[in-house]
Amino acid sequence: MSTAAEMDYPQHERTYALFIGLFKWGTVIVVALLLGMMVGLIMGSGVIASVLTFIVALAIGFFALR
Repeated sequence: MSTAAEMDYPQHERTYALFIGLFKWGTVIVVALLLGMMVGLIMGSGVIASVLTFIVALAIGFFALR
């Protein structure tokens, strides 16, 4: 005789979809941030170029992953 509770599979699927979405967009943000830092710090292009690189990388990630 089993006493385990039944699983709420729709809730599990929503939680998994949320996790995947957060992971995907978190990765895009981290990559864009690293690219912006690379342009601003390593290449010495300044703050404006760094911010523009960050925004362009976010836009590319947004259109690539939607």
